[in-house]
Amino acid sequence: MRRVLIGGLAALLTGGFALAGTPTVKREVGTLVTENVPETPPAVREQLRRYQNARSASFLDWLADGTMLIATRFGQTPQIHHVKAPGGDRTQLTFFDEPVTSAAAQPVVPGAFVFARDSGGDEYFQGYASAVEGGEAQVTEPKTRNTGFVFSPDGNLLAWSRVTPGKGDYDIMLMRTGQPTTRRVALKGRGAVGPVAFSADGGRILFKRAISAQSSKVFVLELATGQVTEINPTRKPIAYSGGEFTPDGRRVLMLSDEKSEVARLVEYDLASGRKAVVADGGAWEIEAFDLSENGRLLAYAINQDGRSRVVVADMVTRRALPQPELPLGVLVDLKFSPDALRLAIGLNSATSPADVWTWNIAEASLVRWTHSEMGGLKPADMVEPALIRFPSFDRREIPAWVYRPRAAKGPTPVIIDIHGGPEGQSRPGFSTAYQYWVNALGATVISPNVRGSTGYGKTYLALDNALKRQDSVRDIGALLDWIATQPDLDKSRVVVSGGSYGGFMTLAALAAYNDRLAGAIDTVGISDFTTFLTNTEGYRRDLRRAEYGDERDPAMKAEFDRISPLNLTDRMTKPLFVIAGFNDPRVPWTEGEQMVAKVRANGGDVWWMMARDEGHGFRKKQNRDALREAETLFLRKVFGAAPAATD
Repeated sequence: MRRVLIGGLAALLTGGFALAGTPTVKREVGTLVTENVPETPPAVREQLRRYQNARSASFLDWLADGTMLIATRFGQTPQIHHVKAPGGDRTQLTFFDEPVTSAAAQPVVPGAFVFARDSGGDEYFQGYASAVEGGEAQVTEPKTRNTGFVFSPDGNLLAWSRVTPGKGDYDIMLMRTGQPTTRRVALKGRGAVGPVAFSADGGRILFKRAISAQSSKVFVLELATGQVTEINPTRKPIAYSGGEFTPDGRRVLMLSDEKSEVARLVEYDLASGRKAVVADGGAWEIEAFDLSENGRLLAYAINQDGRSRVVVADMVTRRALPQPELPLGVLVDLKFSPDALRLAIGLNSATSPADVWTWNIAEASLVRWTHSEMGGLKPADMVEPALIRFPSFDRREIPAWVYRPRAAKGPTPVIIDIHGGPEGQSRPGFSTAYQYWVNALGATVISPNVRGSTGYGKTYLALDNALKRQDSVRDIGALLDWIATQPDLDKSRVVVSGGSYGGFMTLAALAAYNDRLAGAIDTVGISDFTTFLTNTEGYRRDLRRAEYGDERDPAMKAEFDRISPLNLTDRMTKPLFVIAGFNDPRVPWTEGEQMVAKVRANGGDVWWMMARDEGHGFRKKQNRDALREAETLFLRKVFGAAPAATD
């Protein structure tokens, strides 16, 4: 893995960034390295405690016996738990210092599953076979990255994708379950390929090759012969997601945006090539679907302006069945039980953490399986956001979620929080950070979906590509214009925040609108597109070039030089807080390091926090706690006098 270092870790730890004559206050506590971050007063830590102790339950899979695997935090990190019945105990199955948040159940064999785990946030996941009775055995090769574990319907075969350090081509691996010595390369891949589903007889694998957010290819691999056949071959870019064989193996269901602005559920006949739209969300995209094992039932979810609606239908008659009346929220997971009698639905809302529900098909009844703890918070105190749209420079309407304090006295400070991706979408899910900022700091939080966000069609998605990158930054300028017109918002106390690509947007906004901002918080953000593309892991580089542009092209390199925040630091005079994870494979920590060095060399006020045991974001509770505490102190500093807490 190549890294372009400025100063290096030694300089970071010895204060090598500091401008001559300007002391840098350094501290090391456990795995955290900070510069210029004050110690947290006990009162701030106590105020944060309830928000940081809330936890969620995420559905992972149905076990063969009809019980569930879920992920929930116990102690410092999320781990896999077993739930036998609605409201039943969460029995912990994995006990690691590192988070474990993905698992696939082995069909037919009760209690058996595989899970993936990395080390320190490096995302070089290893796969392990395990069971509810305990114990685990590694099934993947060390020093490889392994993702997308899929079992054959009879549970006898396991497939996944594998890539080695520095490489961009994945292989599809195959193994007889429980026999690691049978592990072999089923397909020598080209690009980002991964298995999606087995046919019912286990003889074929549906797999996808990702090209960009707007383009992918899908194929069928015959395991006996190695023959590969593309489904729906065309030169036109089509974005596919998901995929399942019908029980007879003759057709495949996938989400596709072919001849549509948004993803629809489409059925492809493998012999004739005929295709038919099975479900259409109109102006809104279908975000997920599941076909029952017997092929009789279909469930899918529609992303309606950020909120999820679940539909259940008879796949044979194509008629809608009774529908679950769900709380207003965002879908996390959707899957039928092995006997097709129940549909698991993972859902969260702005006012409560994620939980798992089931929809009983025959009885048309909704049953809640988990009840996540709120950490002492009162659900009634949580704020539901309002959806607004503001006009941008080209008169395009930009959607945004606005979280307002209930009992604000006078104009409130504002935090603009920008999602990552860049093909992400801000949605009204549960955020303890947002609720804390609103209730404890008295700030209004605005989470915009600038151009380039998903959920609004492929034309909108492409509006920030390559040479149009700065247009999304101009959307933030338009949002600042909108804020200035709102009597309940204080335009002089606006902070911009974001992570990953949102971190780039944060830095870019600080450069473009420094005089209109009070400060900025950049978490694992891109500071220079050329160094980012040079140093990001090999398995990601081509996908990122497809989105951002290719730094090897002189014209694109010139554009990167023009817009990269690292080259615009002379425009940044407001306080800046930069956060990074030392093991980040996506946006290397050196992106933050070089930003801190350059701003500080210009005499800027910069706080720095890096965790040696984290990657692309902080996943361990003790690190997240420290980050939230530091954020609070930074926000109080840039907002001026701290508003009285209202919670």
